[in-house]
Amino acid sequence: MQRRRFLQGAALAPMILPQAARGANDRVVFGLIGAGGRGRGVTGNFREAGAKCAAIAEIYEPNVAAGLKAAGEGAAVYNDYRELLDRKDIDAVLIASPDHQHAPMLYAALKAGKDVYLEKPMSHSIEQGLQMIKAVRATKQVVQIGMQRRSSPSVLAAKSVVDQGLLGSIYLGRVQWFWNVSRPLNNTPLPGNLDWEKFLGPAPKRPLEPMRFRSWRYFWDYSGGNMTDQGTHLMDVVQWFTGSGVPKSAVCQGFVYGMVGAETPDCFNATFEYGKMMATWTLNYNNAYLNGWTIYLHGNKGTMVLDNDGFQIYEEPWQKNRTPVYEFKGAISTQAHVNNFLDCIKTRKEPNAPVEVGHSAVYAPHLANLAYHQKREVKSPA
Repeated sequence: MQRRRFLQGAALAPMILPQAARGANDRVVFGLIGAGGRGRGVTGNFREAGAKCAAIAEIYEPNVAAGLKAAGEGAAVYNDYRELLDRKDIDAVLIASPDHQHAPMLYAALKAGKDVYLEKPMSHSIEQGLQMIKAVRATKQVVQIGMQRRSSPSVLAAKSVVDQGLLGSIYLGRVQWFWNVSRPLNNTPLPGNLDWEKFLGPAPKRPLEPMRFRSWRYFWDYSGGNMTDQGTHLMDVVQWFTGSGVPKSAVCQGFVYGMVGAETPDCFNATFEYGKMMATWTLNYNNAYLNGWTIYLHGNKGTMVLDNDGFQIYEEPWQKNRTPVYEFKGAISTQAHVNNFLDCIKTRKEPNAPVEVGHSAVYAPHLANLAYHQKREVKSPA
């Protein structure tokens, strides 16, 4: 390998996606469905790209005030997202609801003729993901899944380097996410009014437990846990870079250590078989060693280390080549992913993360959750 460095992305500038360019008369008007923290943050990215937020749909009173602040002047408020979808002046919707609401909200938005930016993970099960693909492909709507690594210059640069064959034959992917954030769940009364029935939606009916709303990601009725939340991002990169497709099988062990009251584990390890390659996915929310996420790709010629700050490539044998032969500095960009979606609304081209990508990305984590519940190796139905 030639010893060469990419610094600050200068050498790969053409890979950076352009910001959506729209005049005053073709400005995208969008609605926000789910004004929690993530929804509000991505709304800021939409507005930064020139889109106008005309309305928000939200069922929890404190989020309404925060959502209106994020949306900007003139945004209307709806308790029922279907009323927002009825508005003819809204071109697209940003859906940032809990996972179990993604499919019904997507179907309703498609029926209303809206383009959709749908937060990940796309689906709540493998079967549901297939149904969502079928529903989208029966329309002409643009649907982008919120997997921002698909539009981030650092990840695109890493993909370009892998495609050059510098790692050789990749036979092992290791992905991990370490944070020290696990705490017992808060089940004290909620400040402000909540429409609990609308929150439950298609989930099983049950009395209100505040921690199920505050920490919905840690209950199986509403989410696939951190397995699908963070795993969607990381396992997608492994499969995308290696062209491996979805796994043939998965095993998984895990447990709840520090997040007392949660159902979904805050410490786990999953292993996936891909034929000529295998991958592992480890999460620990009780320890901050190497804080954050990291993806390791091991090939017979070299190793890539990719994280939130960029990537490095080390030539084999590592003992003699501890200085990276390639290096790229750059963080993950939600803005680039939103820009891509808004461009596609104008051009009607496929976005960087269409529903097929959203489905394959969460496929391995869904399979691992099945293995976790069944306490055995689970074969892929694909």
